[in-house]
Parts: sequence; structure tokens; C-alpha cells
Amino acid sequence: MTGLGTTLDALLGSVATTEARLAVTAGILLVTAAVGWLLLPRIVRAGKRVVTGWVEQFLDGRGEQSIETLRDAVPVSFGLRILVGLLQLALFALAAVAILSLWGRFSLVVAVLPVVENAFNVGARAVLSAALLGGAYVASDVLAEYVSDLSDDSDRITAHQEQLLTRIMQVGLLAIAGITILGIWGVNLGGLLVGAGFLGIVLGMAARQTLGSLIAGFVLMFSRPFEIGDWVEIGDEEGFVTDITIMNTHMRNFDGEYVVVPNDLVSQQAITNRSREGRLRIHMEVGIGYDDDPDEASEIAEAVLEEIDTIANNPPPYVIPSGFGDSSILLDLRFWIDPPTPQARWRSKATAVEGIQRRFAEADISIPYPQRTVTFPPET
Repeated sequence: MTGLGTTLDALLGSVATTEARLAVTAGILLVTAAVGWLLLPRIVRAGKRVVTGWVEQFLDGRGEQSIETLRDAVPVSFGLRILVGLLQLALFALAAVAILSLWGRFSLVVAVLPVVENAFNVGARAVLSAALLGGAYVASDVLAEYVSDLSDDSDRITAHQEQLLTRIMQVGLLAIAGITILGIWGVNLGGLLVGAGFLGIVLGMAARQTLGSLIAGFVLMFSRPFEIGDWVEIGDEEGFVTDITIMNTHMRNFDGEYVVVPNDLVSQQAITNRSREGRLRIHMEVGIGYDDDPDEASEIAEAVLEEIDTIANNPPPYVIPSGFGDSSILLDLRFWIDPPTPQARWRSKATAVEGIQRRFAEADISIPYPQRTVTFPPET
């Protein structure tokens, strides 16, 4: 910029007479006013329309929410006025340099030039940092909508995976923008990373359980043992999964209670997913007297199970003698419910108990209860 000022000083210094300098000064002021007050606003508005059209075409409808948020925070008219004002200020500063050089006061320009350059650098950094933050904010919204569209087109991406993938990409994007801004302002990233490393060690030791839940959340995302809406049993808790976050798994049990299980506990316990296969097999036992016919009782029980509408017919239910009890022969009843729901399980069991008890009574098949015979030695 000093070389440009020297060239400008040599060019304008050739104007020797006062009348000529006055004429050139008037011409510079007239051109500066015409360009600054008439042409610059129109050029900026035209550029705004071109850039807006290109951005809308590039985004293809994505990121509208974040763009509207930025527009509410910083109205477009206000931003355009700021841009026009900065351009006018730069144009007027250039005109002042030209006039001072014309009148042989270039030394004053040289003295003020370091301050101007410093202010220009700070302003440019501030504008570039703000643009990066705004761009990262819009890009994070665009990424969220892109992942949502990708999830809608693919059955392999669950709602849990969509949420975590969106958060990971957004955090990564904001981290890149933050590192870039720190580099723009000349922050020593090496020392910052060393300090962050020590801070990470301290936080890791102080929040082991939290980090364990965080890591377990990522493991659950990729292993996919259950999804939102599944009927699961995790340790001693049983119910429907209502939400899966990076830190916790949220469930609603059959009593209507809201249960939150940390993900590190989920990964350490046995998980039973009763919704994964789309159907569920139910086991029941019923005892008959030793004087009754097991084959006849099995046929009657199978006929009762086949008549229950909540029990699937493919594969058909079946009943087999499974062992000898203390007071009865045990029959094992096995049948499937499709789809697997707690209501279907309870209703099918209750209906089976009622129907089998009634049909056994009609066929004179007893369902014995435990009996004990107490005897005493003769000498007592």
C-alpha cells in the first residue's frame, strides 16, 4: 500500500499550479461523491441479488430456518447499510490520500498509514470471523436437513443414529470454524491444544461415569440393540423405549412410570428386545392329575389355544407333556403372538387360562393343587 501511495504522490505531484490543483481536487470530490452516494448502493444491491440467487440455488431449500434466524438477528437492510458504509469510508479515505498527495502532504499520509492499516486488519478479521460463524450456523442447519433426507430415503438409519450423526457433524463443523477463527486472530493453537489436553485429562478423571455414558451412547448407535418404540427389558427394567440420547436411554414402563437408564449401565446389562423379530413365543404350564390322559389333555389345550384370536396360527400352538410334578403331570403350552405387545401377551394368557380350566372341567380332567401327606411313626 506504501508503494501505491508513492506512485500516487508522484503522479499528482506533477500538478504544479494552484488553479490546477483546485480543479483536480474538485474533480476528485465530485467523482468520489458520485460513486459513493449513487453507484455504490446500486452495485451492492445488485450484488446482493446475485449472491442471494446463487445461495438459494446452491442450498435448494435447505437451511431456511437458520437463514431466517440470522435475518431476524441481523436484518438484510442493516447489513447492506453497513457494507455500503464501509465501502464509502474506504472510497473517501482513498480520495483523502489523493488530495493530500496533490497538495504535497503525503508525509501526513505516511504517518497515519500504520494506524489505518491496523484498523483495516482488525475490521477485516472481525468481518471474516462473523461471516465464518454465520456460514457455520447455516451449514449446520443444512447438514441436519441433509441427514434427515438421507434417513428418510434409507431404512438402515434409525432416528437415534440420525440424531447422533447430526450432532457429530455439527460439532465437527463448529470446531473447524472455531479453529479457523482462532487462526485468523493469530492465537497460538499449539499452546491452546496443550492446555486443552491437560484440561481433558482432569475432566476425564473427574467425570468417568459421564464419559462412560457418552462412549456407550456411540456404541449403542452402531450396535443398534433396540430402537425407539421397541419393547425391551434392560436388567430389572421393562417397558417401551421412548428416546435415546448420547447419555441416557429413556423408557416408559407398564405402570406409566418414566425411567431413565444411563447408557453405561445399559451396555453392562443383558438386553432383551421382544420387538426385534416381529413376533414372540409364550410359555405356560398347566398340571393334570396322574389318573388323567396326557394326550387327551394336550389335544383339548391345543384346541383352546387355536381358538384365541390374539394367538398366531403360523406356526401353530402346541402342547407337550414336559415333566412330573409333585402332584401332577406338567403340560408345556407354547404359542406365538404377532405383533408382540404386552396387551397381546396378557390377553392371550388370561384367555388361555379361562378356556383351558373350563374345557378341562367339562372333560373331567383335574387340575390338582399341591398336597402333602403327614405320617407319624407307630411308636409316637
